[in-house]
Order: sequence, then C-alpha cells, then structure tokens
Amino acid sequence: MDSSNNDFKFDTLALRAGTTRSEFNEHSEALFLTSSFCFNSAAEAAERFANAEDGYTYSRVTNPSVDMFQTRLAALEGGEACIATGTGMSATLAGVMAALQAGDHLISSQSIFGSTMQLFSAILPKFGITTTFVNSGDLDAWRRAIQPNTKMFFLETPSNPLTEVADITAVGEIAHSVQAMFMVDNSFCTPVLQQPLKLGADVVVHSATKYLDGQGRVMGGALVGSRAFVMEKVFPFVRTTGPTLSPFNAWVLLKGMETLGVRIERHTANALHLARWLETHPAVKRVFYPGLESHPQYAIAQRQQKAGGAVLSFELKGATPQEQRANAWRVIDQTQVCSITANLGDTRTTITHPASTTHGRISPEARAAAGISEGLIRLAVGLEDVADIQADLTRGLAG
Repeated sequence: MDSSNNDFKFDTLALRAGTTRSEFNEHSEALFLTSSFCFNSAAEAAERFANAEDGYTYSRVTNPSVDMFQTRLAALEGGEACIATGTGMSATLAGVMAALQAGDHLISSQSIFGSTMQLFSAILPKFGITTTFVNSGDLDAWRRAIQPNTKMFFLETPSNPLTEVADITAVGEIAHSVQAMFMVDNSFCTPVLQQPLKLGADVVVHSATKYLDGQGRVMGGALVGSRAFVMEKVFPFVRTTGPTLSPFNAWVLLKGMETLGVRIERHTANALHLARWLETHPAVKRVFYPGLESHPQYAIAQRQQKAGGAVLSFELKGATPQEQRANAWRVIDQTQVCSITANLGDTRTTITHPASTTHGRISPEARAAAGISEGLIRLAVGLEDVADIQADLTRGLAG
C-alpha cells in the first residue's frame, strides 16, 4: 500500500506501511538475513555501488527488512524519511554528528536519559562540540543559552525519569529563530501519543528498544525527519561508521509496531490508575505523571499529548537521603510481579531506582539539578492486571 496516502489512519499504517513483498508474495514481512547481495553482472554491481541504480549491495548500507521498518516508522511519525540504527543512543549520536562539527554549540534540556547526558557532557567535548543544559520548561533559559555558534536544540519530553513536559512548539520557535536544528526524543510517547514533527521539531529520535518493540526483545534506534537531512546527512554517517540496525531486529520491530496502538492504550490506562492511587498513599511524597492534574505541565501535556503515557515516577518520604534510598530499595525489593530492571517499554511492568541505575553515573550535583532524589522510583507500567501491580507495590509501601 502507498503509506504516503494521508487517508490511512494510524493503526492501519502500523500494520501495513512499508510492507514490500518478494517474488513469493508472502503475507507477513519477509526476514532478509544476508550480509550482502549478488548482482547479475559486473556492470550492474558497478551501477549499484555508484548509486546510479536502485538496489541493495551490503546490509550495513541498506537491507529490505530494515527499509520496511524505516518506511513504517516515517509514516507513523509523519516524516519524509527515516534511518534506523542499532540502538537509541547510536541514533542520537548519528543525528548530532551529522548536524554538528567541531566548534558548534548544542543546547539541551537538563532532564534527559543518563547516557544522553554522558554523551553531551563527556563525549562530544572531545570532538569540539559544547553543550549547555537548561530547564526544559523555562523558555527564557533556552533563549539565554543561545551562543553565536548554537546549531542544535535537543529536547526529551516527557523527560526520564521525572516526566517533565516541555512545550515543543515554543522551544522549536526559539531554535528556528537562530536557524538551529531542533531534535526531540519521542521514545516515551511514541507517535501514538505525540508527533513532534507536526509540533515544530525538525528531527525525531527513538530508542526503538522501548515501546516500538514493546516486549523487551531487541535493541534498535531511529531518526525521522526531512529527506534532505536524513538521507543527505545522517545516511552517509551511518553507512560509513556502521551503527546499523540488524535485519533480524528490524523484523522484530516491525512485528512490535503492529500492536503499538493497542498496547499504548492499555499501558496508559494502567499508568493513570496507579498514578492516582499513589498520589493518595501516605508513604508517597509526590507523583510525577503528565496525566495527573497535579503535574506542573499538565496543561501542556493535554495540548500536545493524547494521554499521559506509560511511565510514572514517585518520590517516597524520608528525613535524610539515606532514609529515602532505604525506603525506595525496600519498595523495589518487596515486589514479586514487577521486574527490577532499568529498561522500559516492555509488556511487563519494570521498576528501578534512577539515582543508582540509569542516572548513577552522573554526578550528585547533576542529579540534584535534574530533581532526581534518592527517594525516587521509576515505574514503567506494563500490561498486567492493574490490581496485581497495585498489590505488588503495596507490600513495600506498607513498610
């Protein structure tokens, strides 16, 4: 089917966009597990390698299974083109390295995934790229951080792990006022709940490992944006440096996206139920969830997201950081249904202590600036019966 036809709705695109059939006319997408492709003649090989003829040469460059995944995700995000990578972090790296060079400056929201923070603060400076971190909701802070060499804005919304929501349209307008590229991490919401390109972003980055797969099976990443940027800037970088998505992982991700809409609907319903319950629990100091009226950016979330999403965090009471950590670890250790793992986006509920796992490698000062306390627990709500998840948390909270 022609996935560029805007008459098709989201769930139809999630099932059918990008599907191409081989000469066997298979119904389910074929899996092309091959490192290279053969040619009918030396002349044809030369044409393919010179990009003078369409076709496949080597799976580090292009592969039919990967192409189907890329086309489908671009259709779901409303983008012109997509490049897939081996992980979400390699997608972020590819986007940054394709857009920036030594001497350039990047502005990023400060509440971001721990590895992204490490990339921006410890790795990019080795290549002459500097970063200023700002409060994502403070539009004046974005403006004040602008330098003559600012070439990119990076935003994660909702943020990990505090689910802070930033106004994508407003931040995009600031970025474009200085001709800076605007990249948004949409891993938490997925295109089911939020489509940043329609709100003013130039590029969307995904950790496909999360909800696009949805069952904790494989890793993957992707960038979606204009054909000019993705194919002329990002594709040459990925082709040459090799952070390529494997065909098998692409095939698994294609299968995951078929159920993306129905999964996110259930994830979100369960998360909202638990957030409302946790907000009333005497052991809980505060709940962070964009679907709650108490969330500081609730109005923005209502405007740019279809629902609150599957991830929430909650902070436990405690007189000292040591007591807060002890309380958090006790709640986590008492669980029998929730999986104690730092990954998220799974059909199974996962629970983790961000200060000692996902954000454990950044400095205590950086954690404090990002609002990540020792009493904070992140819950990525799965598809189990919500009553069982609630009972699972109750054991530790009762202590």
